[in-house]
Amino acid sequence: QVQLVESGGGLVQAGGSLRLSCAPSGNIFSIGVMAWYRQAPGKQREFVAYITIGGRTAYADSVKGRFTISRDNAKNTLYLQMNSLTPEDSTVYYCNADSLGGGTVYWGQGTQVTVSS
Repeated sequence: QVQLVESGGGLVQAGGSLRLSCAPSGNIFSIGVMAWYRQAPGKQREFVAYITIGGRTAYADSVKGRFTISRDNAKNTLYLQMNSLTPEDSTVYYCNADSLGGGTVYWGQGTQVTVSS
């Protein structure tokens, strides 16, 4: 079993930056792909970015060029560096991890990001 705990959310002005972290605990060596999602009230959870163990990344078009996902494989800690934030980025961000070989998906509890105009 794996538990994911996000941190780093908060309030920032438009154009500013935040760095989110996701620290797993439990059977961290079972973790494969890690990702960030976000979900606004009343909307579906949407993909933000993912990163494989080997470092391959992918981003949603809405954040490409502004957000950078990274991970520390020694700790299996996941990061999301968010630059040039806009009010449209305001929502709850969730850490996601898949088990190696697939089959199990883990979610964190979410961290709120608020960007003021």
